[in-house]
Amino acid sequence: MSDDSSRGDARPAEVGSRPRPQFGEYATPEEQRARIQRPEVTEALDAGVAPQPAPTPEPARAAQPAAAGFPVPTTRGARVDRIVTFGLLFYGLFSVVTTIIQLLNFPEYAETGARMLGVEATFTNLSAGYVWGAAAAAVYGFGWLATAVLTWRRMKRGRLAFWIPLVGFVVTALIAGICVTIALVGDPQFMSAIVNTVPS
Repeated sequence: MSDDSSRGDARPAEVGSRPRPQFGEYATPEEQRARIQRPEVTEALDAGVAPQPAPTPEPARAAQPAAAGFPVPTTRGARVDRIVTFGLLFYGLFSVVTTIIQLLNFPEYAETGARMLGVEATFTNLSAGYVWGAAAAAVYGFGWLATAVLTWRRMKRGRLAFWIPLVGFVVTALIAGICVTIALVGDPQFMSAIVNTVPS
């Protein structure tokens, strides 16, 4: 009798119940992975509290495409900057086109400049004039394009851009002026007529 009673005491009190697992031997593989990945689940189970389900991650939002064109100006200063910038670009385009046309006929361009100074002189270094005139025309064309691209990028970021056409004009005019000067200096008679006629 004593042996049977001792065996009966070692069994669980309720039929079908299992002793509380000590090292997870009754846990399913899914429960074991959950305990390893989420320590708070183990703490909740040990405390007798039902663990909260893991939050479902939100699906990644698709990247919003960048708005085409320029951002809408929200302040008066931004609107004024945009108007001034576009005005400078369009004026620069008109000026560049007319200057390129004149530079491609460099002898006439040089003689017209001399007449504006009150000097009657004939430009005779034709080959150098056409070469350096075309070079100056190319500088004006590429200079305006580079200025327009830089201005567009800055305006797309919503930043002040009116100063870029101004700086672009100055830089372009300086480089093109060097080309024109080289062509003029290559004709000593033409330069001598200008220097001797124009009062110092």
